[in-house]
Amino acid sequence: MSWKELPDLLAVGLLIYAFVTVSRPAGTLTTRLWLAGWICIEVHFAAYSFLELPGVGGVLADIVGTASLVWCAQLFCWSLDARPCGRGSRLLYGATAFVYTLYIALGSLPAVPSQPVMDVAASLFALVPLSIVLITPRAERPASRWISVVLNTALAVALLRWQFSKHGTDLMFVMPLFVAYFTCGLKFGFSDQRKTGGFVVTLLGLLSWSLVFPLGMVFDLFWPRVQVGAEVWNLPKYLVAVGMILLLLEGQLKRNQHLAQHDALTGLPNRRLFQDRISGAMERARQRNACMAMLAIDLDGFKQVNDTMGHHVGDEVLQHVAHLFIARLRRVDTLARTGGDEFSVVLEGPITRHEAASVASALRQLLEAPLTVAGQSMQIGASIGLAVFPEDAQTPESLCILADGRMYTAKRKGGGAVQVS
Repeated sequence: MSWKELPDLLAVGLLIYAFVTVSRPAGTLTTRLWLAGWICIEVHFAAYSFLELPGVGGVLADIVGTASLVWCAQLFCWSLDARPCGRGSRLLYGATAFVYTLYIALGSLPAVPSQPVMDVAASLFALVPLSIVLITPRAERPASRWISVVLNTALAVALLRWQFSKHGTDLMFVMPLFVAYFTCGLKFGFSDQRKTGGFVVTLLGLLSWSLVFPLGMVFDLFWPRVQVGAEVWNLPKYLVAVGMILLLLEGQLKRNQHLAQHDALTGLPNRRLFQDRISGAMERARQRNACMAMLAIDLDGFKQVNDTMGHHVGDEVLQHVAHLFIARLRRVDTLARTGGDEFSVVLEGPITRHEAASVASALRQLLEAPLTVAGQSMQIGASIGLAVFPEDAQTPESLCILADGRMYTAKRKGGGAVQVS
């Protein structure tokens, strides 16, 4: 056993631990596939520690170690698929990984099989991905899968042309590994990942990782006296790892920012974000010399629903009401949940008091029909207060206070009403 792989084994082990720690709150399929890919890299380094074993042991270590690199690349490609949970996706990347492993195993044998056998194995790089993509229903076939088909077809053509050339023994390993990671880089570059710092680092790492294999061959053949340390060739691996961890942290930061500004039950903006939206709407209205309006909405009869049917039903009622209101409002308007059973609306200007009152009446009318939630029918209503900028108030605080006051006035009158002044 060679101990020179030990530092990389420990380093990748720490990266796996970091992945588990960072991805634990998310637990998405993408993070699980990334983690499985890095476990394959750990297997790669562990297997290469036994390359010096004599006989069959060394051959098996070579096959497992090289195939682990391929498995890692295919897991990364799978994670970038637009429909990773689909049967076609699992079949495509699983079968492609099998073809790579078969070819690498045949090329690693002490006596390389005859050319017809290797030609058939090389042809599978093109035939297997193409067949799987073609038999997958069009509706379940993302366009990005053609990247794998095209690049693996090019790989098959190149191997058929050069696998028994002067440097064919090296090309049998270099070309498949280059294509596997170059495919990852292209799919990642065209994926819907947010173009953040983590994206750039990961993309550069994947493309660099793909170039390691042909560059290593070039150095061995043409500049054998130039000694490049193993840590240089392994650098792209760690660049990809750092980039992926950055992506996970950026995703968590974005989720935390969303949770800080949105209601966890309905997904609507909370009071904090609502204050920002109303301030922005007032500033835009001021610049246009126009009006904007705010609605304060309190549900009537909601307490009885909670008391008689339970809070879980009350939660479903709030979600249902939120969906009803969103469907009625314009996309430029803001609906927020600002209290237990209270909603607030920013109606972007320019808008008149009459138009705002019409919107308020329409929202109230949505609740006139009985709601059916959790298999139970119930009747709730809404009391709504309306305030208009700049006629009624000049600041966000005073506009909110006035709208709330008019909403409570409507509620004292028996509920189910709109108070506009």
